[in-house]
Amino acid sequence: MRHLRRRAAKIPMDVLLNAYAQGCFPMADSETGRLDWYSANPRALLPFNPLHVPRRLARKLRRDPFRYSSDTRFEEVMRACADRDSTWINETMVNSYVDLHEQGFAHSIEVWHESELVGGLYGVHLGGVFFGESMFNRVDEASKFALVRLAQHLAAREFALLEIQMATSLTAQFEPELVDTDTYRTRLKAALSRHARWWDPAAPGRIGTDLDAVPMALL
Repeated sequence: MRHLRRRAAKIPMDVLLNAYAQGCFPMADSETGRLDWYSANPRALLPFNPLHVPRRLARKLRRDPFRYSSDTRFEEVMRACADRDSTWINETMVNSYVDLHEQGFAHSIEVWHESELVGGLYGVHLGGVFFGESMFNRVDEASKFALVRLAQHLAAREFALLEIQMATSLTAQFEPELVDTDTYRTRLKAALSRHARWWDPAAPGRIGTDLDAVPMALL
């Protein structure tokens, strides 16, 4: 990960959006709260149409016990993502991303079991790109289910790129593609030129739950 520069104050919306468009993202130091800009090299991109889903998880998806929503609990999802021993999400970041969400530039997917929020994820949306930021789960596999539903949604809405910054032990199961900075910026520029809508104008507020809606390649 390449450290770029410091910005400790609340992030103005135009600065934050421009940073994402240039391939940079902020993280806060878990001890000092200091905000810095970063650019991961290699950068992890997650192919989502089709999405590679491990067979074991695919079997669980066929017995899906959850229901899904989007943008109904954005701040709650973000705070749940921050609820860990060491976190890069501080109050400045929460306030900044909630501002993005209120202007339609950041979205969340919520995973519910009955009336309880048990998992979810959030990220930034620009053009045809979704920049995945973080996810959480309170029951086993909920964050993985959220990621699958995100992939289905992005494919249905004709997004071009799902960027996840860095590969983790969780996302590695979905076979992310690791690319160098130059390749990433070329693909980012092309994807930003696409106009993808998060919401279907005919069915706002819905996240589809049909597993057959988007093809999934089984490992």
